[in-house]
Amino acid sequence: MSFDLASRLAARRVEHLYRQRPLLQSPQQPDVVVDGERLLAFCSNDYLGLANHPEVVAAMQQGSAKWGVGGGASHLVIGHSTPHHELEEALAEFTGRPRALLFSTGYMANLATVTALVGQGDTVLEDRINHASLLDAGLLSGARFSRYLHNDPESLAKRLEKACGNTLVVTDGVFSMDGDLADLPAICAEAKQRDAWVMVDDAHGFGPLGATGGGIVEHFGLGIDDVPVLVGTLGKAFGTAGAFVAGSEELIETLIQFARPYIYTTSQPPAVACATLKSLELLRSEHWRREHLNRLIARFRQGAAEIGLSLMDSPTPIQPILIGSSERALALSAALKARGILVGAIRPPTVPVGSARLRVTFSASHGEAQVEHLLDVLAECWSRLAEEPDEHA
Repeated sequence: MSFDLASRLAARRVEHLYRQRPLLQSPQQPDVVVDGERLLAFCSNDYLGLANHPEVVAAMQQGSAKWGVGGGASHLVIGHSTPHHELEEALAEFTGRPRALLFSTGYMANLATVTALVGQGDTVLEDRINHASLLDAGLLSGARFSRYLHNDPESLAKRLEKACGNTLVVTDGVFSMDGDLADLPAICAEAKQRDAWVMVDDAHGFGPLGATGGGIVEHFGLGIDDVPVLVGTLGKAFGTAGAFVAGSEELIETLIQFARPYIYTTSQPPAVACATLKSLELLRSEHWRREHLNRLIARFRQGAAEIGLSLMDSPTPIQPILIGSSERALALSAALKARGILVGAIRPPTVPVGSARLRVTFSASHGEAQVEHLLDVLAECWSRLAEEPDEHA
């Protein structure tokens, strides 16, 4: 047989890189049931605690009753429903841009946007630890593709000097596995000098960042002239599903005409858009969620430093604990789970070899007592792990 899948799978197990799907048997919330176990979870991207909010749930139920449960067709045929259109208008107003375009997933939004804007004879420059969807989009675009050093404007500048054709600079707003922010003001300044466009995927910034939850662009006080292409996802802080691209009239019309992942797929269920309209309203009005979240993050970072954990430079709900080897990261994750706490171990190829970590994430639904409990259990499990030799060090 030409496809030796068994060997590939066996190698993954030996390298401690084999992945399995935990079965969630309860709604998204801090206290969950996973594979039959009751656990306290610190691994969801539901940053503002809206995924199981009763008003958001009610909006989706009412939307299903009115609009049904399927999109029915692509947006360009007969799948563009009133809730989709209303959500696009609300997202455009929220981001301060003329237009927004709704997508079914963040992966699709990134793939669609990059491949519609650049192609053969053009250049796409990306941060080397961008999300996989952005890197895949760059490779698939047919444009000259290069990655600059992480968050390094000088490295970007050197690559911009060699760029040809239309040039697109692509970066995450918040890097999903590190939690740090893109140095967006410096990146935009370099791009402007070379007449390049900047595209930001702010999947993890919308909601937690900015005075009104407007993400990293609002956080840095930047506008559409600095970041012509702004992408956000709706399955994280918004608590629902899907994604959007916000920008100029010409940008959105170009995507409608040329973005194949937009054109050739069924629209998301209209009821999801109804739910997102409600979650957007809560995201904008309930500022206490961001304030509470920031207090939890500050307390965790203080407590983790006292324990001696190696944290990354992150002001966001993503608080990775750097471990090193995949085996030790899995061991710490298992030790926490044995004490009733669920935190996933992130391993290569998601992160570079030798930088396996526990990706702790916080939600506005977490309480202060739950964070204190996490710190107590971490202190105990970390001290035990520290006593064991690291065979891969």
